Amino acid sequence: MLQEDDAIQFQCSVTIEYLNSSGLASTSQFLRRVSVTLERNEFQEMVLRLHDKAPRNFILRDIKLFTRFMKDGKCTIKILPDIQVLISDCPPDRLVVFLKTLSIKHLAWKSSKPLSDRDKFLAGLSRSFVAISPLQQKDIQKAQSVKNKASGQLSSRPDNVMTERLQVKRPRPEHDDMTSHQPSKKPTFALCSGRKLSSEQSAVLSAVLSRKNVFFTGSAGTGKSFLLKRIVGSLPPKSTFATASTGVAACHIGGTTLHNFAGIGSGSGTLENCLELAQRPGVIQNWLSCKHLIIDEISMVDAQFFDKLEAIARSIKRSTEPFGGIQLIVCGDFFQLPPVCKGKDKPTFCFQARSWKKCIHVNMELMEVRRQTDKAFISLLQAVRLGRVTTEITGKLIRTANHNIERDGILATRLCTHKDDVQLTNENKLQQLPGSLHQFEAVDSNPKLLRALDNQSQIGTVLQLKVGAQVMLTKNLDVQRGLVNGARGVVLDFQPGNQGLPRVHFLCGVTEVIRRERWVFKANGGQYVTRQQLPLKLAWAISIHKSQGMTLDCVEISLARVFESGQAYVALSRARSLEGLRVLDFHPNVVKANQDVLLFYNKMRKERLLLQVSVCRLCR
Repeated sequence: MLQEDDAIQFQCSVTIEYLNSSGLASTSQFLRRVSVTLERNEFQEMVLRLHDKAPRNFILRDIKLFTRFMKDGKCTIKILPDIQVLISDCPPDRLVVFLKTLSIKHLAWKSSKPLSDRDKFLAGLSRSFVAISPLQQKDIQKAQSVKNKASGQLSSRPDNVMTERLQVKRPRPEHDDMTSHQPSKKPTFALCSGRKLSSEQSAVLSAVLSRKNVFFTGSAGTGKSFLLKRIVGSLPPKSTFATASTGVAACHIGGTTLHNFAGIGSGSGTLENCLELAQRPGVIQNWLSCKHLIIDEISMVDAQFFDKLEAIARSIKRSTEPFGGIQLIVCGDFFQLPPVCKGKDKPTFCFQARSWKKCIHVNMELMEVRRQTDKAFISLLQAVRLGRVTTEITGKLIRTANHNIERDGILATRLCTHKDDVQLTNENKLQQLPGSLHQFEAVDSNPKLLRALDNQSQIGTVLQLKVGAQVMLTKNLDVQRGLVNGARGVVLDFQPGNQGLPRVHFLCGVTEVIRRERWVFKANGGQYVTRQQLPLKLAWAISIHKSQGMTLDCVEISLARVFESGQAYVALSRARSLEGLRVLDFHPNVVKANQDVLLFYNKMRKERLLLQVSVCRLCR
């Protein structure tokens, strides 16, 4: 969780530009790594301080903010009339909080009468600086009062309002194909930054910010993906690469696949061949730029692949440190889906890799389940996760076969073990519906770079719908109203006009016209590419693999063709509640937990308990 002082200080790269009368930079200076703080001087004026070899101070009397790319760790503070401070490579979450504090505090300060130069001279105060205080309700009230006053005087004082309001304009984009289809939007600085981290999630984030190599795990629904997004937002964008073993998981955290980052294909070749592939132009730049590597869904990464990555990192970075000195943030649940194996080969998990122990400094486990609230259902899922199915659990799951979970024309989504079954089911069901077919094609900023993600991501190139189609949201639109990733609905009709957007009724009770949303992906070389598409997919059936990270309101599961350990647990744990679950042909034999995984977790928990005992003894 961001601390209060994070709102007023951070480290980043800064370019200072001094503008001429035409508004162009006459001179500029680039500072690679400086500490930026927001303070007040002896006259209570707001000061932006850049701490390099010697502090540089900029009094913030009249300013404009350019914040279109703040979520990428970039912004520009224009100090009127002739100075611009360009901030880049800043942890995005920290920058958002900083800009919120700056904008509100500055507007609040504008409500007070500043001292004249004569008053300052007569005051005879010695020079001093003090860190600005955290945001308070009175600051927000003052800022709102100034904004309301400025709005009321807009027609009568157009020339003066520009200095009373913070402006948000679109700067020149660094990647044309990232912004060409999206109009500029004003950012909203909400008082609350969303759901807070739990104490155990905060402990993981603290370990990451302390530069430790961290593996954190937890059962389904403990907020691993949510925490990963916060970690991504707390690290410098240029040197941080968010990856996952699958395209779906990568989309959830706004990253790319681990294979795409590494550039060594399946990794089945010799180490020499893999190293040669990793040194290709466009691939080697990833490795050279990377200082923080995030890997999600680590359970599906093979041990040999991990060892090859570790050796490649040391070779390219020319370092003897584990993983070439790159900080590893590894996440996943080894009780879930294992690495894909050929034939009857036994899967080898990452924790069995030769380099695992020397690469991972800290093992942490999230225990608080947030997806489900029913303690009895949580207890059932925990037993299934460990491969323990009692007679009572078997009875409960068999009885779900009689659950009537359809409502308001919304049918249960069927989870399938094989993706071929999913495609066949959805195509047949759509074809059987009466009425005309409506087709929606994605708008890609660079189709060549995104084509590889088509078969893995949640967002298809083409989406076909009819009235009565069973659909599922693939993006959080409004969490408070229940419009979340995985929310189930049915298409009621299509809006008149050229776009013909679908109107969908959701199980949460909300009826909404669904418009195109934008997804951003990080391609090779750090280039951002985008896809715009309706955040919907057909939902008569989905695969268990592609359901990872989802919370489903009503789900039907057939476990007869389960072929991997952990597969039954992943399927069952997608359900929000036992009442919204229907399990067909359940048999306790389909519930399997890998014995190597059980031993690994038992050992990890024993080590954690021993560490806690040692700490307690030292504190006595």
